[in-house]
Amino acid sequence: MSAHNHQTLHSKLTAAGLLITLGIIYGDIGTSPLYVMKAILDVHAISRDIVLGGISCIFWTLTLQTTLKYVIITLSADNHGEGGIFALYALVKRTKIKWLIVPAIIGGSALLADGIITPPISVTAAVEGVKTFYPSMTTKNIQIIVICILIALFTIQQFGTKLVGKFFAPMMLVWFSMLGILGTIQIFNDFSVFNAINPYYAYELLKIHPEGFFVLGAVFLCTTGAEALYSDMGHCGRKNIRISWIFVKIMLLLNYFGQGAYLINHEGKTLAQLGGGDDANPFYLMMETWFQPIGVVIATMAAVIASQALISGSFTLINEAMRLNFWPKVKIKYPTELKGQLYIPSINWLLLLGCIGIVLYFEKSENMEHAYGLAIVLCMIMTTMLLNFYLIMKRVKMYFIIPLITLYLVIEFSFLYANIVKFIDGGFVTLIIACVLIGIMATWFMAKQISHNYTKIVKIDNYKKVLAELSVDLSIPKYATHLIYMTNSTRSDEIEEKVMYSILQKRPKRADLYWFVHVNILSEPYKKEYRVTEIVKDDIYRVDFYLGFREPTKINLMFKQVIKDMVQRGEVDITSRYESLNKNNIIGDFKFVLSEKFLSNDSDLTFFEKVVMNNYFIMKKLSLSEEKGFGLDSSSVKVEQFPMVLHPPEIIDMKRLN
Repeated sequence: MSAHNHQTLHSKLTAAGLLITLGIIYGDIGTSPLYVMKAILDVHAISRDIVLGGISCIFWTLTLQTTLKYVIITLSADNHGEGGIFALYALVKRTKIKWLIVPAIIGGSALLADGIITPPISVTAAVEGVKTFYPSMTTKNIQIIVICILIALFTIQQFGTKLVGKFFAPMMLVWFSMLGILGTIQIFNDFSVFNAINPYYAYELLKIHPEGFFVLGAVFLCTTGAEALYSDMGHCGRKNIRISWIFVKIMLLLNYFGQGAYLINHEGKTLAQLGGGDDANPFYLMMETWFQPIGVVIATMAAVIASQALISGSFTLINEAMRLNFWPKVKIKYPTELKGQLYIPSINWLLLLGCIGIVLYFEKSENMEHAYGLAIVLCMIMTTMLLNFYLIMKRVKMYFIIPLITLYLVIEFSFLYANIVKFIDGGFVTLIIACVLIGIMATWFMAKQISHNYTKIVKIDNYKKVLAELSVDLSIPKYATHLIYMTNSTRSDEIEEKVMYSILQKRPKRADLYWFVHVNILSEPYKKEYRVTEIVKDDIYRVDFYLGFREPTKINLMFKQVIKDMVQRGEVDITSRYESLNKNNIIGDFKFVLSEKFLSNDSDLTFFEKVVMNNYFIMKKLSLSEEKGFGLDSSSVKVEQFPMVLHPPEIIDMKRLN
């Protein structure tokens, strides 16, 4: 996808674009009416003050948190049209402030961790609606239905969402329209519910509700999808999101106000007394009896779509983490030609196992509500911190930045404090998952840094003569016509010492042409460029690839393209140097040499370095091999083992005996 196409995507506002946005972006936030009011009331009797206060909190949370912070301000912080916490980090990385990696890793891990609870809570809350008109349905049966839906959903990921995507947008249009219509019908019974727009009711709720301030933990559920909304910006474009959000927000608010009007008319009762038993939900209760089965089907489809958006978001997040050196290399598939459409098998099945575990552990959506939101609020705080540096980078005036960032830190830390009680109720599950993910990302990043710091770099100039002579030394058997080494050296006049050791000493490798290939991962998402440096004509070349952090690393195909371009320009002759083959214009063979490091026994490590490096090598064994990671053809790859010596030991003083 070219930069021009991206600009078009982000500047174009089309009816099709708006419809697709409904299908992809708003699943998570769009299904929140299924459980938010139910979570606010919990088991308490319905009272006018609690209902109006709850809706007031929802109204101002959606306005300040989702509309102002995410839709208006954060969507402006796009990285060549891409959004999400890693895209934001890639932008602010340019400030050279090293510790900004901390909020990026914590935020990304928290978003992934909460992604494990979003599909189960959405689908379970939707399916539980069956109890409204079929009270004898058991929790076990609902669990089985939910698990079957989740297995089907995760199984179809490998085929891509192109076909299903065509169904998503109209389905979500039906869903949001249903939300608005259901709410409007109830509002006509009691217009006084609009008093909730007054923030005084929100303040009063925090004072009078039996759980006081902690009710914000339930209110927060109405905005949990805002972070995912920012992450998915690259799929639809900023303008389409901003315009479609007007419709989405109106429909959501109409439904919340409608639920409020319905509940006020049943003041004094508990939800369980209104029907559906313990799983009674005002969302379904306010429907006409004849419409309830239809409502459950539409809600379940919307919940599946919400889950789909989150699964796609998780794939994108892991892909970005790999490119930014936060995650071990894993297999990525591109099931369709659709932009940004990718599938990561390992993450897909891990997410499915996590989701099934959540359904079995929590059993009901009500129990999931108690655990949901704790990790995502951490992600929002981290986004606010990175956003602060983005605004500074953009030279926004401090008298605008300070009050704005302070406001959001106060709001989000209030939500965090209110969500802390969820830790005991199950929030520890998502936090443990987040901590494991933080551990993986931090270990991988630090190990890469340690490895980089102890890699010895030498000047190619010092080896030009010997390489040119080796190339024509007939006393050494030819290793390959074209010998290609992948290098981490960023400068074109330098190379790792181990590469020269491999060519000259490990087993002298004579080749007609030596190629050094380096891959630069850029801070922007979509770019494919390369540069060729001629070090010694017809002998030594260096190729630098400049790839966006969302581009697949297919070095095999890219290198072939470079060679083809160079041959067309007459810059290189790739026909075999063997006389008989050269006569018949046969192309020479290409061999890639990759070096795989292992930790040398001679390394003298600190305890911390030992922990980091040992964990790194365990993860490396489980991750994708270097050849597959670079997209190389295994038939033309030689992998060499190299000892990695950290803190080489001092010279041993020994005495020779005669």
